[in-house]
Amino acid sequence: MRNPSRILAAALVAATLASPVRSVMAEQATATALTVSLTAPAQRDWPETVPASGWLKPWQEAVIASETSGLRITDVLVDVGSVVTKGQTLVRLSQESVLADLRKQEAAVENAKASLSKAKANADRARQLRPSGALSDEKIVEYLADEQTATASLASEEAALDSEKIKLAQTTITAVDDGLITSRSADLGAVVSAGTELFRMVRQQRVEWQAEISARYLLRISEGLSVKINGPDGQVIDGKVRLVGPSVSTDTSRAIVYVALPADARPRTGHYVTGNIELQTSPALTVPETAIVFRDGISYLFTSGEDQRVQRVRVETGRRNNGEVEIVSGIDRSSKVVTSGGAFLSDNDLVKIAEKN
Repeated sequence: MRNPSRILAAALVAATLASPVRSVMAEQATATALTVSLTAPAQRDWPETVPASGWLKPWQEAVIASETSGLRITDVLVDVGSVVTKGQTLVRLSQESVLADLRKQEAAVENAKASLSKAKANADRARQLRPSGALSDEKIVEYLADEQTATASLASEEAALDSEKIKLAQTTITAVDDGLITSRSADLGAVVSAGTELFRMVRQQRVEWQAEISARYLLRISEGLSVKINGPDGQVIDGKVRLVGPSVSTDTSRAIVYVALPADARPRTGHYVTGNIELQTSPALTVPETAIVFRDGISYLFTSGEDQRVQRVRVETGRRNNGEVEIVSGIDRSSKVVTSGGAFLSDNDLVKIAEKN
């Protein structure tokens, strides 16, 4: 049978030896603990936003086409990407045949003027001789009718001359407005037909965002609301709602909101971009974006208590703004949140709290 006093003495010796070991282990654990900074969630007043996505498109496109037929292109003065002003010459058409027709018609007008002069002289003489009876009534009527016919003939020939002048003017094709040429179909030497598209241009270089939104937001969106657009070059573009589309797609249950961009914002059209339409201001409980940890598609935060151990908390996020993210649920304002480094932490890890400067 073992001596109880010996067993007690052995136990005391073991405890004495284990105490320094525990102390060393605790010091090592403290030394290897990750140093983190803590922050309290902030209360912000943020605008409530509606997410949207859509294409950057021209505010209005202008089609520049030929108004005459059968003429050859002799000069093409602009190309795709050219910035043009209203009235600027873009294309010239051959004028030889038009000038020949114009000279022919000018001669026809002169001939009609001569015929009218002769008919007018005869009619004036008939009116003077009518009281004397020197001319028969039939002859008088004939002279007066000739005058009217010559007057109408001159008017017709002058109208035809105006038409030829218009055709001559149409051989010079000009820009209908200030803008940017986006496509060109005009080829040197081609013979055009009336209505042939030669150029397409963005009027006044104005680009707009045609944003698609869920139909459930339509009643809350009106003209003039502010919009933040994530531009194709990474910069944020400020816009304003210009028009709310009058219909909803039966296929997608989405509507189009037309957003006007500032005059000096001229991104390339054809980009598909995202953005947010700002509705109204409401409170938001926010933390730095760096505090959010994503695991298996779920958002988490790490919070710390008095024992300097962290707890992983599942949260639901909302709006984002200026490097901060809204926390909809999971924490309150009294929480102490690890601001960064959460990817290296696990639940119940021991951490060192960095001192605030």
